[in-house]
Amino acid sequence: MSVRLYTVLISITLTLLAGCKSDETSDAPEGMIFFRGGEFRVGTEEGEANEGPPFTVQVKPFYLSKHPVTVAEFRAFIEATGYKTEAERFGNSGVFNVEIGEWYLAKGATWEFPRGPDQPKAEDNHPVTQVSWNDAQAYCQWAGKRLPAEIEWEYAASNSNSEKKLYSWGERLVEDGEYKANVWQGHFPDSVNVEDGFLYTSPVGHFGANEAGLTDMGGNVWEWCEDTYRYYEGNKTIYDEDPNQKVIRGGSFLCDEKVCHGYRVTARSFNSRESATMHMGFRIAQDAPQLRAGNEQEQTN
Repeated sequence: MSVRLYTVLISITLTLLAGCKSDETSDAPEGMIFFRGGEFRVGTEEGEANEGPPFTVQVKPFYLSKHPVTVAEFRAFIEATGYKTEAERFGNSGVFNVEIGEWYLAKGATWEFPRGPDQPKAEDNHPVTQVSWNDAQAYCQWAGKRLPAEIEWEYAASNSNSEKKLYSWGERLVEDGEYKANVWQGHFPDSVNVEDGFLYTSPVGHFGANEAGLTDMGGNVWEWCEDTYRYYEGNKTIYDEDPNQKVIRGGSFLCDEKVCHGYRVTARSFNSRESATMHMGFRIAQDAPQLRAGNEQEQTN
């Protein structure tokens, strides 16, 4: 075979492979981003006790929504189905009073009025809150999606890179004098100075996107994941696993790094599946096609 012919064949092969890759990434559902998956190191040795020990997994390809589900998107679900959230059925839900620094059950607090009916209505472009894990599951079923697995969430927050930065966007909360996330400024719960411009939730995407194109992967609202909360294998902490306790990730506008540094990419917490609060929301995920043979690498769990 001549060198010229060999070069032409290689060029054609690379073009075809590039086309396969494009086909697999261009069909992402509207509002979602494709993640190729691959080998990924979960956790850290430098965080809280529940963030280690680190371990390596193979992540399958998946799609993840660019931002948390908004109030407007959740309203469409409610209007289409007539669904009643658990907060609506219970008649009250968790609200944090920033003036006295305490949590309480606010009568009539719902996804539409997250701090109670006597407080302002939730804005359409803000993340929906006052939704339980069960409510999020109902939305996912209606939308034909699912909640992200905890490992998928960390993979996406880390921009598919095992060499993680502290936050999804970088190493610093404030860059060039601007906040990169909606979190607590001051000393929680005694004082807050709202330097980032928001006392409560902020519009999705307000603080920009990470390298992967996702917004709100730190701060604003905690996000439900599919998983039951547990300690990682090899962690010596004694913990009785409870299937009612579900993982939440990402931190919220109530997170003060001196008290709750929950907006780091490896930070983990949990809440009971029926719980709803003014600082918890969710985003949606979907399985993506496996990579074809010859296209970078094949992903398996």
